[in-house]
Amino acid sequence: MVECLDKEINRVHVNGTSHQTPTPKTVDAEVEPRKRCLWFEEELEEDLRWVFGVSKILHTGVSEFQNIELVESGPFGKVLILDGKLQSAEADEFVYHESIVHPALLYHSNPKSVFIMGGGEGSTAREALRHRSVERVIMCDIDEAIVEFCRKHLTVNGEAFRSDRLELIINCARAELVKTTEKFDILIGDLADPVEGGPCYKLYTKSFYERVLKPRLKDGGILVTQGGPAGILSHTEVYSSIYNTLRKTFKYVIPYAAHVPSYADTWGWIMASDQPFPKISAEETDSRIKHRIDGELKFLDGEALFASIALNKHVRKSLAAERHVYTEESARFIHGHGTALKN
Repeated sequence: MVECLDKEINRVHVNGTSHQTPTPKTVDAEVEPRKRCLWFEEELEEDLRWVFGVSKILHTGVSEFQNIELVESGPFGKVLILDGKLQSAEADEFVYHESIVHPALLYHSNPKSVFIMGGGEGSTAREALRHRSVERVIMCDIDEAIVEFCRKHLTVNGEAFRSDRLELIINCARAELVKTTEKFDILIGDLADPVEGGPCYKLYTKSFYERVLKPRLKDGGILVTQGGPAGILSHTEVYSSIYNTLRKTFKYVIPYAAHVPSYADTWGWIMASDQPFPKISAEETDSRIKHRIDGELKFLDGEALFASIALNKHVRKSLAAERHVYTEESARFIHGHGTALKN
């Protein structure tokens, strides 16, 4: 939500209800009054909220599936917000999108075909298209309004949307993958977080991985999915369960994570394959980046990739001990509620 805050009244939201609490008044007449501004507030947990300043609301919209807002933020530049949850920020989106795309494509010997589940913003497709070997990228997103909104307002992805190597499909990714017989080198799950009432939690289940995704991978193919918050305190919400579910489905699984400032947490991704991942050094990774990828990466290099894979001791032990398998009946959710299933 975007909340107005003035120097007289501080509006806060408690359990969805707006309340007014008096702002402490200064006793120093020389102190300059607080400026009027807007604040974005996201409830991460019932008793934990993430707030940052917004200088301008750029665009708003509503799709069949979700509310859409694009705002200008002092700390993070343009920020895309869906259903009141921050999705992507101009200042640091490269951390998320380089991380979800490049490790899998660099581990693969010669990636030519990529299927993106979700990714309507266009940034994941943008990063995949930087690989010179890639001949075809399919981006399948259920929400046409989001795709058109981002195509219009996120100009940084304009070239990707215009690429003749990109095929855009508006459909449920599950339905599209079920009906196709094509196989891919790389499958990317750039999906919304699994939230109660949201449309995406079924795409994190063991049955989906086993029955739908594995048959759509070529020999040596790699699946990579975003796995939600992966911090010391947050990784057991859904990340550890998604990791364990993939571990029960594929022979080789690599969890990795990086701090994303606009998410106010460490974020996690997971790669999975039935073929072993090659052991490549940081130097070899840098060489692959140089020879395979157009332009310079902002976040990822050999050392950064090794650091992302080297999870801290607490999280490593927790992942190793996780026994929960993600199913439709036993789904775990992060805090929040989707609107896709509203009547």
